Amino acid sequence: MYAIVELKGQQVKVQKNEVLKVPFLEEHEIGKEFEIKNVLLVKVSKVPKIGKPKVKNAKVIAEVLSHGKDKKIIVFKKKRRKGYKRKQGHRQQFTEIKITDIKG
Repeated sequence: MYAIVELKGQQVKVQKNEVLKVPFLEEHEIGKEFEIKNVLLVKVSKVPKIGKPKVKNAKVIAEVLSHGKDKKIIVFKKKRRKGYKRKQGHRQQFTEIKITDIKG
């Protein structure tokens, strides 16, 4: 049993009892459950249900485990023979969730 859902513009394949790092979800608190209604595909039996664009009456229930920041990413720009160099970096925020149930 699995589903493909859309979170913050990214498509993610989820399974029951799986722990995932997804883009930062600031509207959800740690320890609370929430529903994902943007379900694009659900496979409960042998034949998957494919949405156009979403599957009707399908939802995925997830629990927020934590919020955090990933490793630092270095962004380096250079133009040769011009004396132009820029070094920047950032740490992307994420939310760690656990999929508790898939209903389709």
